[in-house]
Amino acid sequence: MQELAEGWFSTFHKMEFPNLGEHCSEQTCNRLDFLPLKCDACEAIFCTDHISYTNHSCPSAYKKDVQVPVCPLCNAPVPQKRGDPPDLAVSMHIDSDCQSDVRKDKKIFSNKCSSKGCKVKEIVQVNCSDCGKNFCLKHRHPTDHACIGKEEAVRLKRLSALNKHSAVSQNDNRNNSTLFQNIQGTISEDEALARALQASLQDEGRNRRQGLQPVPSANRNRCRLS
Repeated sequence: MQELAEGWFSTFHKMEFPNLGEHCSEQTCNRLDFLPLKCDACEAIFCTDHISYTNHSCPSAYKKDVQVPVCPLCNAPVPQKRGDPPDLAVSMHIDSDCQSDVRKDKKIFSNKCSSKGCKVKEIVQVNCSDCGKNFCLKHRHPTDHACIGKEEAVRLKRLSALNKHSAVSQNDNRNNSTLFQNIQGTISEDEALARALQASLQDEGRNRRQGLQPVPSANRNRCRLS
């Protein structure tokens, strides 16, 4: 019944408006479409459901090359996955792989939002007054980015600084230990003992010289007279 009604509706409009709309060229469809689309490969008319090469088994699809977007900054072709929007691929290319002088000299939209999962970048920094992190305009308010608050932000900064200081100290200790092992490995035990004894004697002599005070000339003369 529904097919009969649709057929009558199509026939009625075709009689009333003979120049309006065209039938889909797909044999299994033949639907009257008032906004028909032409295939750019085989140039046949199809409805929106069969306009793609795959859906109407286009015999001329091989003539068309796969379009690859081009970066507007470095003019390099940007490969993309089939079905992905080209602007997404170009945006990811500019953020990571673009070798343009413009990108090197001036970072465009370099202020990335700190909200988890958000990839929006702004021209200027928009820092939260509580946690101090940078966010986009959409997530700039504390309630929009699950703000941790001032106290927690300060605690995390102190913890980060402490961990950084500890890592530097451990690195220095490892470097000193490696240097000592390298020096010790190039000389014998007797030579190492002799060098240590010589260094100790030099330190004692230096301390003794620093401890002696010059005798005034008047005192020296007094000693001779007596």
